[in-house]
Amino acid sequence: MKHNSTIRRKTRGKYRKEIRSRGKISLTAYFQKLSAGDLVHLRVEPSVLCGLYHPRYVGKTGVVTGKRGECYEIAIHDQHKAKTLIVHPVHLKKA
Repeated sequence: MKHNSTIRRKTRGKYRKEIRSRGKISLTAYFQKLSAGDLVHLRVEPSVLCGLYHPRYVGKTGVVTGKRGECYEIAIHDQHKAKTLIVHPVHLKKA
């Protein structure tokens, strides 16, 4: 059989926007500046696919460690392991 699992599989509820928040995205969130050491919440902006992380990490909180291109490196703890995610700033919210 054909392999049919992708990164957005089973995310209908996680990636759904509220009815009043649909439409154009906020440009201030898209171009926000973060510095190393900032605490951020990982939240998905479903209308932007670039710099999207795995749905396993939705709702986690991490620390900005650096910048890579337009995206930021976020250090999080997944159970007892330290992991680094590369996330576009539109998917981040300052804590």
